[in-house]
Amino acid sequence: MNRPAVATHDEWLAARKTLLAEEKALTRRQDELAAARRALPMVAIDKEYVFEGATGKLTLSELFEHRRQLIVYHMMWRWDLNAGCPSCAFLLDSVGHLAHLHHQNTSFAVVSRGPWDVLQGYQERMGWTFPMYSSHGSDFNYDYHATQDESVTPIEYNFRTKAEIEASGQTWQLDGEQPGTSVFWRDDDDAIFHTYSSYARGGDVHIGTHNYLDLTPLGRQRHVGEAVHHDSYDADVPHCH
Repeated sequence: MNRPAVATHDEWLAARKTLLAEEKALTRRQDELAAARRALPMVAIDKEYVFEGATGKLTLSELFEHRRQLIVYHMMWRWDLNAGCPSCAFLLDSVGHLAHLHHQNTSFAVVSRGPWDVLQGYQERMGWTFPMYSSHGSDFNYDYHATQDESVTPIEYNFRTKAEIEASGQTWQLDGEQPGTSVFWRDDDDAIFHTYSSYARGGDVHIGTHNYLDLTPLGRQRHVGEAVHHDSYDADVPHCH
């Protein structure tokens, strides 16, 4: 186990001030990126999608719950486990009280290809209270590149083509379920637009546990791909790639 070197308080303070300057520069750069993200153009959605949730069948517009903005997390469905991916669950455990988003005219929802009757039981197992919906039988996950199947739509993940992914050696991204986040805007006339998506390590910012562990000497300790369900730390369960 690696541990920090021991220093005097003055030595520690000097090193901490140097790091603080770098942290402040990063914060300013993050503010700039957030502004650029808000300035992205948006694309009109003219396709109908149907989801299934606790109240039955719903449209994409209904997922907004009458708010202006909608954040969707695409949760990978592990067909071999008949459950959500443990890494996605690790991220979703960090979702806070939605009242804060709602106050800012923004809804949050988790969408997964898991069939609703199974997905609902999984949500209860995890103790999550945020809205979850099944897109099983819909093109939604394929169109927003969180599920890869060349027979449905051309391969694209993290804004790279099939050839670019193959060249990178990250061939696990070429088939099946992948994590991602998509953001949508709804006009007063119910027209809906896609404004933003992120994939792969773009989800790191949403993982509160990692953000806290990054403050500690030991750091994250486990690779993100080694996450397990919070009720399975003492069990030998399969991990996501």
